[in-house]
Amino acid sequence: MGLFDKFKQGMTKTRDFLMHQVEAITASLGFFDEEELDDLEMTLIQADLGAATTDKLMENLRSQMKSQGKKSTEFVLKTLKESMVDILGENQTFELVPGKLNIILMVGVNGTGKTTTSGKLALRYKKQGKKVLLCAADTFRAAAIEQLEVWAERTDTPLISSHTGADPAAVVYDSIQSAKARDTDVLIIDTAGRLHNKKNLMDELGKIERIIRREAPDAAIESFLVLDATSGQNAIVQTHTFTDIANVTGLIITKLDGNAKGGIAVAVADQSSLPIYFAGLGEGAEDLVDFDSKYFVDSLLPDEALAELAKQ
Repeated sequence: MGLFDKFKQGMTKTRDFLMHQVEAITASLGFFDEEELDDLEMTLIQADLGAATTDKLMENLRSQMKSQGKKSTEFVLKTLKESMVDILGENQTFELVPGKLNIILMVGVNGTGKTTTSGKLALRYKKQGKKVLLCAADTFRAAAIEQLEVWAERTDTPLISSHTGADPAAVVYDSIQSAKARDTDVLIIDTAGRLHNKKNLMDELGKIERIIRREAPDAAIESFLVLDATSGQNAIVQTHTFTDIANVTGLIITKLDGNAKGGIAVAVADQSSLPIYFAGLGEGAEDLVDFDSKYFVDSLLPDEALAELAKQ
């Protein structure tokens, strides 16, 4: 299955919701008047594009309709698609730095899919022939350690871990020493995500980052924030929170197939200057894919569906 097909399959719920709503909105007139635009605005908010991003999209849409004197369904949706692609920006594919130890710090709240995504990244790089090491630095949850153990076994990847309640920074220290001894290409560190006490989380992540920079000063270091698409607007709050307390360099949005609110990817891109590197489009190990702005938007509002609407 090609990348576009994966996006199309993964975004089915959001696409079906949007197309059904648009069809209902245009059923009476067959084009967009002010009342229909208001309904479209509500539809975008319901798809989790968020009020601020929706305002931006609708303002541009109304401006384009006025300047070009067009209000057909096809024109409205194509203009909307172009605006979404503009917000998402150019694709920024994440690449490992050859000849160096690449350290990927996985951050985010509990339940976003951090641990599973760590395992999927390990599999991805193993398939590329890289030497990969996993580190279970979420020592506050026994389940997180056990889950990463399963992924380590499944992907035949060595894992550095400790007992529940151990110092996460100490586990990270051990993993770096092991990575250097094994001539590792990629060290993936799964961290805890307890937001009920931001100061503790900030202190913990700060300590981990200091250990990494001290013990691996020449490493290529990335911090990926993992966001759960099904959490809706909380994903935007989490983005603001973690960029304040951690040196986040990129985003991974998981569970885009989970409900009809995949528009959160556009809202997050609009509210953050961080690139979206990966998208989780299913539960399978192969369902973590490089994020592609055009494929994503084309999966939400496919051209063939727009053409059918235009005929009605």
